[in-house]
Amino acid sequence: KEDIPLLNKPRESNNGFNRFCQWIWQKCFRKKELTSRTIVIGKQSTEKYSPNVIRNQKYTIITFLPKVLYQQFKFFLNLYFLLMAMSQFVPELRLGYLYTYWGPLIFVLAVTLFREGVDDIRRWQRDEEVNSQKYKRLIRGKDHNIGTEYVSSSKLKVGDLVLVEKDQRVPADMVLLRTTEKSGACFVRTDQMDGETDWKLRLAIGDTQKLDCDARLFDITATIFAEKPQRDIHSFIGTFRRQDNGEEVSLDVENTLWANCVVANGSALGAVVYTGAETRSVMNNSQPRSKVGLLDIEINQLTKLLFCAVVGLAFVMMCLKGFSGPWYRYMFRFVLLFSYIIPISLRVNLDMGKAFYSWSMQRDEEMPDTVVRCTTIPEELGRISYLFSDKTGTLTQNSMVFKRLHLGTVSYGAESFDQVSDQLKMTFCGTVEPTHNRNLSQGSTSFKIRRSEQTRLHDAVKAIALCHNVTPVIENNVQGNITDSPVELRSEADQHYIKEGLLSRSQCTYQASSPDEIALVKWTEDVGLAVIKRDLTSLKLRTSTGDILNYTILQMFPFTSETKRMGIIVKDLATGDITFYLKGADVVMSSIVQYTDWLEEECGNMAREGLRTLVVARKNLSEDQYLEFEVCIFILLM
Repeated sequence: KEDIPLLNKPRESNNGFNRFCQWIWQKCFRKKELTSRTIVIGKQSTEKYSPNVIRNQKYTIITFLPKVLYQQFKFFLNLYFLLMAMSQFVPELRLGYLYTYWGPLIFVLAVTLFREGVDDIRRWQRDEEVNSQKYKRLIRGKDHNIGTEYVSSSKLKVGDLVLVEKDQRVPADMVLLRTTEKSGACFVRTDQMDGETDWKLRLAIGDTQKLDCDARLFDITATIFAEKPQRDIHSFIGTFRRQDNGEEVSLDVENTLWANCVVANGSALGAVVYTGAETRSVMNNSQPRSKVGLLDIEINQLTKLLFCAVVGLAFVMMCLKGFSGPWYRYMFRFVLLFSYIIPISLRVNLDMGKAFYSWSMQRDEEMPDTVVRCTTIPEELGRISYLFSDKTGTLTQNSMVFKRLHLGTVSYGAESFDQVSDQLKMTFCGTVEPTHNRNLSQGSTSFKIRRSEQTRLHDAVKAIALCHNVTPVIENNVQGNITDSPVELRSEADQHYIKEGLLSRSQCTYQASSPDEIALVKWTEDVGLAVIKRDLTSLKLRTSTGDILNYTILQMFPFTSETKRMGIIVKDLATGDITFYLKGADVVMSSIVQYTDWLEEECGNMAREGLRTLVVARKNLSEDQYLEFEVCIFILLM
């Protein structure tokens, strides 16, 4: 018949039990789908997201015993002793008392259970310590007054406004709204995420940074759109939108504070966008697993060889006895008789030794604050033959020192840096005019040559002092009055060097994304040209004579692994000169700078001495050239 379908579709089952089982399966085993989110500033999100709880335990109360036993008996050594012990329940195979077989096996399992339990309890204690850390949360009370309350990290939710103080761990992934710096800048340490000890610069959203106080965040109508949770810690896509004035600003990774970062200077106020399992740090962590040392694997392999030898000996004895009667029973009894060839005491001694090694490491006075996170493989440290590292900074203190400056006709080393300082001081005192005001006067040829060397040296030191991304951070040693506002617009770097008397009470440290740049700026400070202030649009230098040189940053070209160079365009406010500075690897810069016959040779000589080489170049730009360049940049961005 034509009305009969070719394929009969099965009827959907109306069985309520099947639907209930399917619902349980989806709830328990289906992976939660990650989605993007829109957060209203000043309001908690009504949607349900992952709780902000850190959990690194391997076991629960229910799974502890089954998982530990499985991990133990998947090894042939433990499985062999289990089979030998179970065979003693069979009267025909019993050779002695049960405790002679079960006693050592139960002792080994008890030691293993105790060790695994202690390790997991310690992991739970560390997690509880992190989850119970207190943070200030900005809230609006029932009387519409704005205040702060202390809450534990595990109580934070998406949409909360959280204040993170200096040297405090960031509890969740946040978008940076306000900082104590007027420019909205904030430095964070990310060594717990990417292993880098250098500070990273983060920027607050401009609209929220300009507000008078933190309480004004509840008066504006604004939202933050955040992409769905990703594992990549170097990228972020988001949008900040204000409904009251229609402004919209795109957000990137510079506007974020990832969980487990540490605020290095000032205070930061951010809006929580990802919590718990959806944070970058947790998504990049693998699930805790049971680690097995190479020694355990080798013993397991030797046990298999010895078992083959035991079976061979049992077979030889059966051949001598004969295969009459229940030969298989006699064969197994011979295996039991020769089972002492594989000593279970070896397993007992190994577990006791590992426990002792772990205990000794944690109490070694030559290694203070050592924590043994896994007591199953402490002996692996003694088997290390080669140690591979991604870079020298991982093995050393990551401290770079400026060693040599080469200008083509003259080279300055560590022993002649005093001459550099003296010649710069002569230039700053007016004995020799700098490049931008250089008028060759009547005089001898030797004076012209000497002046040319000093001006080249002055230009080189100034290029090194300007071409970087270093920010000086001033920390007061004297405690002052602290205002009631948790994040007040106060700058840590303004006027500390300018005002007389504050320098003795303040300590300046340089922070950048690379120790190379810090070494360069420290060297320029030692020879008489110090960086005293840096923000997004301006840069100030202080000469050895106390004069302040002010520059406006027009453009920044950060370093990337693809270009292998960085650049900056600055304008001298005193003269109006616009200069483009560029520095990078010699293999890249050699094709960019004007050809010189000494550059490649000298870079090779320094590299053979074990020095890291860097080429710095400069180009003066006219007003028209810069305007033309700015138009081209604008067209490319559009």
